[in-house]
Parts: sequence; C-alpha cells; structure tokens
Amino acid sequence: MCQRYSVAADLPVVQEHFQVNRVMYYYRNRYNISPTQHAPVILQQNGERILDEFRWGFIPYWGKDAVNADIRTVHENPSYRKMIDRQRCVIPCNGFYYWKIEGKKAYPIRVVMNDQSMFGVAGLYEVWRDTRGEPLRTCTLVMTDANPLIGDYDNRMPAILSRDDMDQWLDEKTTDIRELYPILRTYEADEMRAYPVSPLINNNSHDSLDCIQEMDLQMAWVKH
Repeated sequence: MCQRYSVAADLPVVQEHFQVNRVMYYYRNRYNISPTQHAPVILQQNGERILDEFRWGFIPYWGKDAVNADIRTVHENPSYRKMIDRQRCVIPCNGFYYWKIEGKKAYPIRVVMNDQSMFGVAGLYEVWRDTRGEPLRTCTLVMTDANPLIGDYDNRMPAILSRDDMDQWLDEKTTDIRELYPILRTYEADEMRAYPVSPLINNNSHDSLDCIQEMDLQMAWVKH
C-alpha cells in the first residue's frame, strides 16, 4: 500500500503540468501527506480542469478508511464501480514513500522520477455525509502491480498516468471501465529512482522540506 506521498511543487508548476483552469482552495506545498489529511486533487467538470482539496481516504460503510483502491478487485465492489464510471480524479504527486525492512530494522525511502518531475496518479472520489448531513469530499489512490524497483518494498504501486492517459482518465464522456483498465498499467522502473529519507516522515505532523531531502543511509535506520 501507499501510505504517504508528496506534492512538493509550487502552484504555477502544478497548474502548467496538469493544465489546470481553476484553483478552488489555498494551495501550498505538501512534503508528507498521510491518510485522513486533506490533499490536492484534479477534477474535470464541464470541460474545465479544477484543482481542489479532498480528504485522503474514503469513509466506507464496509470498513476502515480506504486510502488505496486495488485495480485487481475494484470492479468487484459496487461502490467502486460507480466511482470509476463517473467519479474519477487525478492525484498530483512528485514522490511517494515506502519502508525498506531488513530484519528488525527499517528505513524510509522516497520514490521519484529520475528528473524529480511531477506526475499524476489515477484516483477516485466520493462525497460522504457526516452525522449532521454535512458533505465530506474524499479520495483514494488507484493501485496497480509494482515494478521491480518498488517490488523491493511492496507488491503494489500507484497507477501513474501519462499525459495522454490523464486526458482519457478525466474524460467525462468515458464511462466504460473496459476502456480504462489498459491505462492503469505498471510504470517503468528505469524511469524512477529511490533514495533514503528522514524517519521523521513517519510523524503525521512533520511536513517540511527536510522530508524529501536525501539522507545518509546510516542515519535513516530505525527499529521496526
């Protein structure tokens, strides 16, 4: 599972990369986004791309917060089927975190593009109602099979979309899930790299530039 990621880029970079037409909230760089926190998402409505902020993690009736949706089983869940038909979004990202475990020790690593550029992850969204009837906008990352690089840490990885695939994923006219499965493929490992980062990323309240800085491996180890 992917439990943390970053959007460490200034707003003009995000707007240009994702061709955003409107920004609906006060955007800021995020270096350590964790489940239940609010995070930027991109929606397409009436032909416009909108950057907004949703809570990461569905609040489903069937269990705990759902921060990842596995593409292998998403078609079997009636709730997910409805979302993938009409409630698709793109999650802006420029790195996500895993833990490398060796025996009783572990260290956090950050996976990025070789040029550390932005990329978009396929997402789904839903609007829930709390006990007072107030709307709560939520989202989840769509997961696919891990590439060999990420396979050292987990068997799943976020479904990274190319620019053309992003257009198709957000296209409001596309409602047949069979057209979308082929674009949720595993991203090439040789276009990505991983490096150790500070164990402070395990702290939900720690969200600063030092989260993404490469760290000497000896300093990154912690007890698991």
